[in-house]
Amino acid sequence: MTIEIIINLTYVVAAGLFIFGLKLLSHPASARKGNFISAIGMLIAVVATLLDHQIITYQYIFAGMLIGACYGGWKARSVQMTQMPEMVSLFNGFGGAASLLLAWSTVLSIGVEPPGSSHHTLLVTLLITLLIGGITFSGSVVAWGKLSGKMSSKAFIFKGLRELSILHLVGMVIAGIFFISEPLNGLWLYVIIILGLSFGLWATISIGGADMPVVIALLNSYSGIAATAAGLAIGNTILIVTGLLVGASGLILTNIMCKAMNRSLMNVLLSGFSKPIEQGEVIKGEVKILSPQDAFYVLEAAQAVLVIPGYGMAVAQAQHAVRELQTLLEDNGCSVDYAIHAVAGRMPGHMNVLLAEADVPYDQLYEMDDVNPRMENYDVVIVIGANDVVNPAAKEMKGSPIYGMPVIEAYRAKSVFVLKRSINAGFAGVDNPLFFKDNTRMVLGDAKETINSLIKEFSD
Repeated sequence: MTIEIIINLTYVVAAGLFIFGLKLLSHPASARKGNFISAIGMLIAVVATLLDHQIITYQYIFAGMLIGACYGGWKARSVQMTQMPEMVSLFNGFGGAASLLLAWSTVLSIGVEPPGSSHHTLLVTLLITLLIGGITFSGSVVAWGKLSGKMSSKAFIFKGLRELSILHLVGMVIAGIFFISEPLNGLWLYVIIILGLSFGLWATISIGGADMPVVIALLNSYSGIAATAAGLAIGNTILIVTGLLVGASGLILTNIMCKAMNRSLMNVLLSGFSKPIEQGEVIKGEVKILSPQDAFYVLEAAQAVLVIPGYGMAVAQAQHAVRELQTLLEDNGCSVDYAIHAVAGRMPGHMNVLLAEADVPYDQLYEMDDVNPRMENYDVVIVIGANDVVNPAAKEMKGSPIYGMPVIEAYRAKSVFVLKRSINAGFAGVDNPLFFKDNTRMVLGDAKETINSLIKEFSD
């Protein structure tokens, strides 16, 4: 058996581990195992690739793997759950940057070859890799800045942005033609890299922070597409397979999240939540404040409670306190469910990860379409740090920027407790008429402290 056959069989094993690991990632109970299996598959693929290319010296490679593994392990353990969205965004960016660097080095190693179909195909795949890799990297850095608060989460719109984007696209086409015609002219290589990086910057900076979960999913798909193009360029089978898996799963997730907001992908990319509420749509009302002690008396008599978590729960790190409150409510004869909106939090699956960390049973987590038809059956709905995903303006106010977006209809429950630090609007900057409903009470303060107060009342 030749080394080539062994390496190809190894690639098949690695691809199988990727697919099996991806399947396990679809359920919180098996997600950790799926992540580990996928990591093993990647290690096997890297080792096989190194053997395939007959590397002469491994000192720098082993040093890089060791440094990367140590840093990655430390970062994974030390990162706060509130920082997870921006960390995922950086992962996408590094994936795009890796593809860009691989294509860059491949272009520099191209020798003088007679023009032909195979030669042009190689240059086209390298062009695609450079552009998408650059867009993914710069776009992910902007998304990281918006999510981490290092730059404003608002959509940055300025006069001439559309014209600038069109010029970028035209420039990419022209530079791409010259690049394929004159691959040995380094000028066009660097022009393409600059155009890719700058286009990713402008394309992402003009999107509002509330749409960042969709942008993260799309950038994840971009990183997979860039990896696939890089694999085609260098003829690496496992890189092609891995890129296709990442690209396809990212597109599927992007489509799911767009449907959850009842918006098209182009609408998200081109407009965001930047439009102001129309005149005549001013929300007025009186917020009714409730103390944790008074909220306890209502919960003590409740028979069915629904918890709707949002990013505020992640900020307060209240997931474990919520799990403890759930146990006390169940011991008191109350059923407790959780409603998870597809775009709750700042990244896909953010709330699922938080609740899984607190050992909340997965069968108690329901999607929006499962709880809305029976919302009247809940005695109390506890909204923890969520705002936009429960905003009735999406159904009641045609002038609202989120009008038409499917939301969890918490306002139809018998009682609603909103746990927030203040009565200000949420991340999308859209006012919420839920706060002024007759059946809504606002419990102001840190969510974790509020829930701990409720726990104390039950314990006493």
